[in-house]
Amino acid sequence: MDAPINAYSFLNFLAYAGTGIGVLVLAALAVSMITPHRELSLIRAGNTAAATGFAGTLIGLALPLHSAISNSVSLVDAAIWGAVSVVVQLFAFLLARLVSPKLSQQITEGQIGAGVFSAGVSVSVGLINAAAMTP
Repeated sequence: MDAPINAYSFLNFLAYAGTGIGVLVLAALAVSMITPHRELSLIRAGNTAAATGFAGTLIGLALPLHSAISNSVSLVDAAIWGAVSVVVQLFAFLLARLVSPKLSQQITEGQIGAGVFSAGVSVSVGLINAAAMTP
């Protein structure tokens, strides 16, 4: 009987998980750089709106990364589709700011509704983005 986990499968796991987490971290940093408000500083200060919005961003980024990794034919393919998902999420945030121009200011002021709206946009776009990455 074959072992359920062998060295080859474990190394593949490490490669895909490392790539996914790496893309997620880089994407979160990219989102933080394009937002006028400073999410991490606001979160450290106890701003629930910023925490909610940023949590939605992370989920919205992770959903298509999951799909990219699940449906990829190689590690490079997963990384490329992961990068595509990041661009789509960045575009979604910019679009949300067009719909709600004071979004960053409202998040900075701790308005929960703004954080929930931002999170909702990120998760919604992430779900659509993930669904579009199926073979």
